[in-house]
Amino acid sequence: MENDKQIVINAAEGTTEIVVREGQAAKVLDPKAPLAYNVNGLIGSVTEYLRKRIDAGQFEQKNCTLYVNREDVKMTLIFNERDEYNKGSVSGELRLHPDFEALMINRNYAWVPMELAQLMKMHRYWFTDRTEGMKLVSTLMNYKADITQKVEQSAEANGGRTDNFAQVVNSNLPQSITLNLPIFKGAGAQPIEIEFFAKVNGREVEFVLLSPGANEALEAYRDAAIDKELEEIRKIAPEIAIIEQ
Repeated sequence: MENDKQIVINAAEGTTEIVVREGQAAKVLDPKAPLAYNVNGLIGSVTEYLRKRIDAGQFEQKNCTLYVNREDVKMTLIFNERDEYNKGSVSGELRLHPDFEALMINRNYAWVPMELAQLMKMHRYWFTDRTEGMKLVSTLMNYKADITQKVEQSAEANGGRTDNFAQVVNSNLPQSITLNLPIFKGAGAQPIEIEFFAKVNGREVEFVLLSPGANEALEAYRDAAIDKELEEIRKIAPEIAIIEQ
């Protein structure tokens, strides 16, 4: 027959059966480009990545650059920066903890007493003494305040004027409380003193939560966190260029 082809098979000694299959072989897949590697994490992510990958042969130190942004408390490592095929990045930044953000401390956010009470009730673990914490929640839910306003206005014949306004608020709420909560993600909880600043609008009273201590801790930790990571990175990968932005 025209389509008959001779097939030569060399079988090993002792072979008792040979199976011949007909049909088209599976197509070899085209090679794919590697997936882009861009990772974002907490402030220690770059250090951890370098510690575990520095000897893996994925990149050379001289082909990497570390960009540091102290204002945003963020650092970004770019590796294989001149190789678009294998280029990647790892970023780490200091992030506020969700519990700290939930309270809107130092953000001029006006809390309605009932709204603040519900938040604190659902986060009782913020209080070192939960009994005292529940007393505060009860106080907020049954908030009472005496508001005294004094207005003095007068005008004199010679054109002089007096226009004074004084307001005093006495309430059953303490001036400040201490909560035990973390400021940053990945950090442990710490005692934070929080002050109540009352905002009065007619018969309505709202509160802004202020914490000078938390603000000081945040500012002090920003540079310290960056410097700590840079010290470790210089030990692990001394040839990586570090650019402060």
